[in-house]
Amino acid sequence: MKNRNNKLMQGTVRCIPWAKLLLSIIFLLTFVSGSAQTIVKEATTKKDTTIILISDLHVQLECTQALNDLYDFNFPRAELQFNYLKAKFPWHPLPYFLMGLIEWWKIMPNTKDTSHDDTFFAYMDTTIFVGENLYKNHPAYKTEAAFFLAAAYAFKGRLYADEERKNWRKAISVGTSALDYLKYGKEKDGLNPELLFGDALYNYFSVWVPENYPALKPVLWFFKKGDKALGLKQLKEVSYNAFYTRTEAMVWLMRILNSYENDQPRAFQISEYLHTTYPNNPYFHRYYARMLYSMGRFTQAEPACKNILMKIDSGQVGYEATSGRYAAFFLGQIYEARKKLDDAKTYYQLCMKYAEQIGATESGYYLYSMIALGEIAERQGNKAEAKRWFKDVKKKSNRKDEAFKDARRRLRRMEKGD
Repeated sequence: MKNRNNKLMQGTVRCIPWAKLLLSIIFLLTFVSGSAQTIVKEATTKKDTTIILISDLHVQLECTQALNDLYDFNFPRAELQFNYLKAKFPWHPLPYFLMGLIEWWKIMPNTKDTSHDDTFFAYMDTTIFVGENLYKNHPAYKTEAAFFLAAAYAFKGRLYADEERKNWRKAISVGTSALDYLKYGKEKDGLNPELLFGDALYNYFSVWVPENYPALKPVLWFFKKGDKALGLKQLKEVSYNAFYTRTEAMVWLMRILNSYENDQPRAFQISEYLHTTYPNNPYFHRYYARMLYSMGRFTQAEPACKNILMKIDSGQVGYEATSGRYAAFFLGQIYEARKKLDDAKTYYQLCMKYAEQIGATESGYYLYSMIALGEIAERQGNKAEAKRWFKDVKKKSNRKDEAFKDARRRLRRMEKGD
C-alpha cells in the first residue's frame, strides 16, 4: 500500500502544459463623484500619501471580524461588514476587492463550479474601474491603487488559467495588465507588508520556474532576477505582519514549503493553524487532513476525514464532493492498513462516488480506489472481481498513467497464476 500511496501523491503533480505554466508565471509575478473632493482633501492633509486606506487602523478594526468570517466561510456576516465599507468608501477599490474575495473563496472548494463566476468578475471589474480612477486622477493614491489593480487582474487571471477553465487568451490579457501595475508598485521602496506579497511571490517563482522548467528561461529574460531565499523571507514577513493579505500569504507559504521546499513539518504547522483558526473552511480542512495522511498520522487523520464527510452530509457551506473524494480515499487507506477490509471497501467506493459527481474519473484518487478494491478482492479470494476492477482501471485511464501500468502488471501476474 505504501508504494501505491507514493505513486498517488506524486501523480497529483501533473505535467503542466506550457501555456498553463506561462499563465501561472504571469499570475505569480503579479499577485501579488462628490467623494472625489474628499479624496483630494485627505491627500493634502497626510504626510505619507503612498499608502492611505489599507493602513488605516480604524478601517482594519472594522474589517477584522469580517475577514475572520470570510475565511471561516461565514459569508453573510462578512458581506454585511464589507457592504458597510462600500457605503462608507465608495470611491476606494478596497471594499469591492474584499467582496470579490468572498466570491473567490466560494469558488475555491471546487473550481469546476461556475455558479459564482459572474459575481466574482463583476466585483473584480468594479475594483479595476474604481482603482483606475484613483490611479489616473489622484496621484496621492497611485501606489495603493496599483496594488488593488494588480491584485484584481491577477485573481481574474488565476481563475481564467485554472485547470478547469483553461481560458488562456483572457488569462494572458489580464495577466499582462496586472504586470504593468506590479512594475509601478515594485519601484517604491519600503513596501507596506500588503504590497510586499506580490514581491515575495515574484522573488521566489522567478527563480523556481527556470530551475524546474529550463525551457522557459527565455520567458523571464525581460524580468529582474529574483531571489528565492528572499522571496521566502518576504512571504513569511507578510504572513506575520500583513493585515489583508496575511492569510493568502500563509496559504502560499504552506503550499511552497510542502511541495517545493521539502519542509513538511513547517507546512503542517501552518495547515494546522489555518484549520484550527478557520474550522469551517473546507479547503483548509482537507489540506490539513491530506497532510496528516501523507505524514502517516492516521490516528489524527481519521477523525479529521470523518468530520469532512459529516459536514458534507449536513450540507455545510463549501463542503462538497471534492473534499469528500479526498476524505473518503484517506479513510479507505487507513482502514486497509488496519486490515479492516470491509470498511476500507466502503470508503473506496464512496471516494469513487464523489469523484463521479464532479467528473473526476481520471484522477488518481478514483483510479487508485479501483486498484485498492481489486487488491482487496484478490486478498479475499475473489479473483474474478479483482480482474474486473483492474480491467476497469485500464479502460478509464491513459496508457501512460501509473495506474494503467499498475493494473496491467497485476492482471498479467494473475493470468500467469491461473
